[in-house]
Amino acid sequence: MKRRAAVIGLGRQALEDHLPGLLSSGMAELVAICDSEPNVLRTEQDVLKVPGFTRAADLLDTVRPDFVIVAVPHHAGRAVIQDCAARGVHVMKEKPFATSLSEARDLAAICAAGRVELMVTLQRRFNPLYTSVPQLLDQIGTPFLIDGQYTFHTADPGGGWRGDVNRAGGGCIIDMGYHLVDLLLWYFGMPTRVLAELSASAVPGGGYDAEDTAVIQLGYDNGLYGSLLLSRWMAPRTEKLHVVGTRGAVLLTKGRVQRLALDGTVVEELSRPQAPVSASAAQIDHFCRVLDGRRPNISGPDAHLAHAAFVASCYESKKAGRYIDPKEMA
Repeated sequence: MKRRAAVIGLGRQALEDHLPGLLSSGMAELVAICDSEPNVLRTEQDVLKVPGFTRAADLLDTVRPDFVIVAVPHHAGRAVIQDCAARGVHVMKEKPFATSLSEARDLAAICAAGRVELMVTLQRRFNPLYTSVPQLLDQIGTPFLIDGQYTFHTADPGGGWRGDVNRAGGGCIIDMGYHLVDLLLWYFGMPTRVLAELSASAVPGGGYDAEDTAVIQLGYDNGLYGSLLLSRWMAPRTEKLHVVGTRGAVLLTKGRVQRLALDGTVVEELSRPQAPVSASAAQIDHFCRVLDGRRPNISGPDAHLAHAAFVASCYESKKAGRYIDPKEMA
């Protein structure tokens, strides 16, 4: 029998990712949707033919789903998670886990007290290209340099709630940059020093305070070091992680991963046409297996306390003007 799932928040991420993933899932079925905007809700109801609600609590009390996918603005996530935990409803939460380290700690405690599973949605964890990287890294000797970039241009980088630090928790680091941070922690663990420069000045007089661009320098005690460049103003669109070692390199880009010789020659390559629905469905099915006790929760609250500590160390570094050890934040 399929798990009964609902989607709360019908923004772009839900429409392009979570809903198609649910409809393609072999282990879950969509039973309800929720959005605070009635017009948006009616439009999707006409297509999906499931009950719709403008309040998350009403959906939870009426439909009583097994789990929900929460894809609401960052500042609204806590209240929805609290509502779910109070009713024993499990949660898949669109990244980030929380808007601050203190909120992350609170949410972890709320989930534990409510005995609910929460998994942060990071589809790259379920894409074979990304899961192949650790094996390729084993073949390049000792990695010593990381070059990570995630950039694109949007005409209004501070538009809506995303430009407000109080509501979003930050800008490109905590939002789009969360994916690159996750890859860093997944492949290499937590660095011991972080130094961040960031600004919200791409649009003079733009009226927003959440950073549109950031450069993060980082280092590990084993000699590995590097930087991450994040921007929602900088063209062209770039998504890459380049890791250089003593015997070669690994270059991960969207849709392709390559192992390179020292002179840059491609030794081996894996490519995959972008299949976001496939990755989303795989993640949903994995979560269902977590609920069945057949899989570990690889993206739960405990894991994402580290993400929250890394993000917090970036903002603290900018404020203090010096390197910060993220482990001390945790």
